[in-house]
Amino acid sequence: KDKQLQLCSLNITEMIIVPLLSYNQVEADHCVWYGECGESKVSGKKYNCNYTGPPIPLPSEGYDLLAELCPGFDYGSRDICCNIEQLRTLKGSLQLPLQFLSRCPACFFNLMNLFCELTCSPNQSQFMNATKFNGTSVVEVQYYIGKSFANAMYNACKDVQAPSSNVKALSLLCGKDAKECNATNWIQFMFNTDNQQTPFPIIPIFSDVPVSGFTPMNNRTYNCTEGLEDGSGPCSCQDCSQACGPKPVPPPLPPPWTILDMDAMSVIMWISYMIFLLFFTGAVVAAWCYRKRTIMSEYGPILDSNNPLSLNINASCGETLGERFENILRILFSSWGSFCVRHPFLVILGSFIVVTASSSGLIYMRITTDPVELWSSPDSQARQEKNYFDSHFGPFFRTTQLIITTPIIDTFIYSPYFGGSDVPFEAILRKDILHQVLDLQLAIENITAKYEGQDVRLQDVCLTPLAPYNNNCTILSVLNYFQNSHEVLDHTIGDEFYVYADYHSHFLYCVSAPASLNDTTLLHDPCLGTFGGPIFPWLALGGYDEENYNNATALVITFPLNNYLDDPVRRGKALAWEQAFINFMKNFNNANLTIAFSAERSIEDEIDRESNSDISTIVISYAIMFIYISLALGHIHSLRRLMVDSKISLGIAGILIVLSSVASSLGIFSYAGIPLTLIVIEVIPFLVLAVGVDNIFIIVQTYQRDERLPQEELHQQIGRILGDVAPSIFLSSFSETVAFFLGALSNMPAVRTFSLFAGLAVFIDFLLQISCFVSLLGLDAKRQEGNRLDIICCVKLPEGQEVKTDGFLFWFFKKIYAPFVLKEWVRPVIVMFVGILSFSVAVVNKVEIGLDQKLSMPDDSYMLNYFENISMYLHTGAPVYFVVEDGLNYSSLDGQNAVCGGVGCNNDSLVQQVYSASLISNYTRIAVTPSSWLDDYFDWVKPQSTCCRYYNNTGAFCNASVVDPLCVHCRPMTPSGKQRPVGEDFMRFLPMFLSDNPNVKCGKGGHAAYATAVDLYPNNTGVGATYFMTYHTILKDSADFIDGLKMARVLAENISQSMDHHVFAYSIFYVFYEQYLTIVHDTALNLGVSVGAIFVVTTVLLGFELWSAVIVCITIAMILVNMFGVMWLWGISLNAVSLVNLVMSCGISVEFCSHIVRAFSVSVKKNRVERAEEALAHMGSSVFSGITLTKFGGILILALSKSQIFQVFYFRMYLSIVLLGATHGLLFLPVLLSYIGQYKYK
Repeated sequence: KDKQLQLCSLNITEMIIVPLLSYNQVEADHCVWYGECGESKVSGKKYNCNYTGPPIPLPSEGYDLLAELCPGFDYGSRDICCNIEQLRTLKGSLQLPLQFLSRCPACFFNLMNLFCELTCSPNQSQFMNATKFNGTSVVEVQYYIGKSFANAMYNACKDVQAPSSNVKALSLLCGKDAKECNATNWIQFMFNTDNQQTPFPIIPIFSDVPVSGFTPMNNRTYNCTEGLEDGSGPCSCQDCSQACGPKPVPPPLPPPWTILDMDAMSVIMWISYMIFLLFFTGAVVAAWCYRKRTIMSEYGPILDSNNPLSLNINASCGETLGERFENILRILFSSWGSFCVRHPFLVILGSFIVVTASSSGLIYMRITTDPVELWSSPDSQARQEKNYFDSHFGPFFRTTQLIITTPIIDTFIYSPYFGGSDVPFEAILRKDILHQVLDLQLAIENITAKYEGQDVRLQDVCLTPLAPYNNNCTILSVLNYFQNSHEVLDHTIGDEFYVYADYHSHFLYCVSAPASLNDTTLLHDPCLGTFGGPIFPWLALGGYDEENYNNATALVITFPLNNYLDDPVRRGKALAWEQAFINFMKNFNNANLTIAFSAERSIEDEIDRESNSDISTIVISYAIMFIYISLALGHIHSLRRLMVDSKISLGIAGILIVLSSVASSLGIFSYAGIPLTLIVIEVIPFLVLAVGVDNIFIIVQTYQRDERLPQEELHQQIGRILGDVAPSIFLSSFSETVAFFLGALSNMPAVRTFSLFAGLAVFIDFLLQISCFVSLLGLDAKRQEGNRLDIICCVKLPEGQEVKTDGFLFWFFKKIYAPFVLKEWVRPVIVMFVGILSFSVAVVNKVEIGLDQKLSMPDDSYMLNYFENISMYLHTGAPVYFVVEDGLNYSSLDGQNAVCGGVGCNNDSLVQQVYSASLISNYTRIAVTPSSWLDDYFDWVKPQSTCCRYYNNTGAFCNASVVDPLCVHCRPMTPSGKQRPVGEDFMRFLPMFLSDNPNVKCGKGGHAAYATAVDLYPNNTGVGATYFMTYHTILKDSADFIDGLKMARVLAENISQSMDHHVFAYSIFYVFYEQYLTIVHDTALNLGVSVGAIFVVTTVLLGFELWSAVIVCITIAMILVNMFGVMWLWGISLNAVSLVNLVMSCGISVEFCSHIVRAFSVSVKKNRVERAEEALAHMGSSVFSGITLTKFGGILILALSKSQIFQVFYFRMYLSIVLLGATHGLLFLPVLLSYIGQYKYK
């Protein structure tokens, strides 16, 4: 594509090889010139010969040429003012406009009208005046042109597109941007010798009335909505805005959901909360009055019967079944606990063997750092489309980019010598700054890296679209307007008094005509890049307003590198060069330049560095938790027995069991070939530690508080204790395991992988705790009973009287906290929790979706500066490809019309629909008209064009720049030959088009623009998959990217329906943002399934107490909803990382709730309040010390992490999980149980 634009440089001005007339009182209907003579000052051009005689008959061999060029100018006898040589020159001059403007027949007909009248009209003397001569040559002429004709010609051509370059054709043929082009300056540009294409000055004079005796040429013109007499149809909507219907209007944005001009969700939840308060207050008052009348206890439950419950109540079938199930679990776990204590070494050895075997799988461990693998499911639509694109067209290139600004504040004014308004330039475009930037660019080109002992330079890995004909690297940089040369940048035309042209004028020209080979200033330097393609200003400049590129405050330099997914050696070289580039830029320093930079590998490198830099933070966090666990497990009765009663060794063993369960889970899945992710490594130890430590505290503290029964041995005591607490541990662990495994149904790789590893790790941890840890507890109990020191167990204290006391936390919960919480005037605290819940529900739909990529970087990363510069300066979105899958018949008219955008194409064709979408880019996020290989191929293959030729002796392709009599046109100048190629003709010439490099003779060659856009069948037997490229508008944040993906898919679906053939949209970022299209549904499904699984398991393991399971799930659901409230308040967005944390919080919430609910369920106290108090007193201290205190210290350390993602998604969310879990489990849940807990007990 780049190369093709280069040909534009030819500028239509070349056609102006036209003749001239000398007006020496000659009569009308006489010539001004005839024939060619004398070499023009413009290289390769000739003057026309002065001739004032009557028109001369055209030789018969020129009839076909005249009919081809000027079909509407038969002139009867064919007496005209040009010979065959002039016609041939005219044909050569019309090649560029033919290739770019013939898409619209009316436009090109009007343009040929202008030049045919100028060159050959027998009435030249009526509207032409030769004013200067050089011997027999005419060297200057005045051309009187009707204003109506000029305006009509311009109006017919102003909308014509140049598909390969995504711009209007006049941008390539007018010497300036199409928006600044008009009828007058377009014709003046074509007739100006400064463009180095016109052989002599032609001075256009515009008037609709006779001037100085001359009657302006005012022939009939065709509007672009009209068909021609030769049967050519009207121009397409894409090339003629008048042919379109009303401009598409985007649907209005849905109004915000409001009630009384306030947010509807907030109003609804406020009203709901008020209703709850009303009912709750009424219920409390009614219950108080009722108790006053019946003189009930202060602790009587609100809805309890006046009569205390009897232990001899008639149990229902479900309760009887539950009681039997409870007894079975108690007997089973008691027997198992006794066995583990009696045979500790057998159990420990067995556990060690199982853990070792499982953990050995870690030797096969693979850690996924590829962002595509991490965030996109292999079965997802975006992933399949990416694979389809890569397999048919090759992977998207690797990008190395610099965004350069300057601290210098210096706006300077450029005043054009030849008149015009003053032009302000920002400091970044000062010549001295540009020289410094060019030095940097050249230094980067010369960077040498090492790969396996070989030198690797940019030339070895860069994108070279025209290789092997042009091996220069593609460098998208403003300096390429100056051929990456200090000499060209300094090129100046002027004298000792004035500067006529310099880099200012060249810059201003090139940003309006980037594909020009020759600017129209006196410099006559090319704008086309050294790699053979244009540098679009919106890719190379930043920080400008509208299209005032001179106001740019940033330079953007992009080095596209080839991407090799299936070639590890070439990919390794590219990675090596990128690393050398990064090292070079980190060490580069220039006081006048501020540089943000990035390479393709940068994000992955920085994520790896972030993970490594956080190892110390994570180690400190876990060390604090380990130390606390080791010290807190012990129950110290006296200072003398400090080392006897401490349980440091048991605590360390418990921690090792937790880590062993994590290692076993990782190892087992590594055996299965499932790769790990950084999320798994960072989150699962935290989760399993929370679950495992809580269980350890419950087992140990229950043992410490228990009194051995008479005649009971140690193994029987621990067995009995395990029978009491293991069902509760089993309830929580199995609930979490089932919930996590069901979470693996998610189609998000990060969530699925986490759920699998977490579910297995929690279950293995449970198995090890009821076996290995119980055996270790038995050994430790024997040590303690033998008065042996902890750790140094060979040392024994003398016998002494042991006074058994309750631990402080247990005493605090039993004597102070539980009675206080369940006092009559404290229990209405539940109102506060419902208020918080109402607030959270009101803001759930306001939590942002997406992941700011800046958060994934360390806070000292150079990429943060790059991301900020992208948002601040860049003006271009990512390219987007509309891919037509294999199977469409391009050789048929129906297949062509369904896709193309030119004359005769369907109004709802692919190109036309994308074009229409670009008209409302703020809504569709489609910025420009798509490039269309099919439309360019039709222009290239036309018989009037010199592009498509072949050697008639071999059939091989003959490039337009070749001069050889053996080269003949691909298609005949017959009516059928002028039609689009179909059938065998279509495939015969298409490979030639795709191999043709653009040149000055043919600007439509498809090699540069479309070599990878068309996937041909083997042996060129047909067309497979193809793509049509355009660009997204500027996408700055997650919401923009998500919207861009969504709108592109909607457009692709519409195209697919109209074509009855599958078309999909593809861009490089789709695989990362597709998850956000369904993340709300995925979140609701994952959390809903998890809570549902917890409900089922809890119901069964609580002895089919349905209502208790409902209460557990209500509490867990409240914690989850409140997590969304915290996310909104703390600016935490919903994405795969936060969803993993939400799934994890669901599991941890079970630990906060299930133990207390089960303790309430088995309590034999007489009413709800007393049962809730007993449950909170006995289980609350273990939950508080086992989860809350354990995690709190470790979490606070995460706040010190350099990683922003740790600070936001781990510190903030973990802290919220622990605080919400603790407040709901230790405050809300007991109060709720005291109000509406299961009213019967077993």
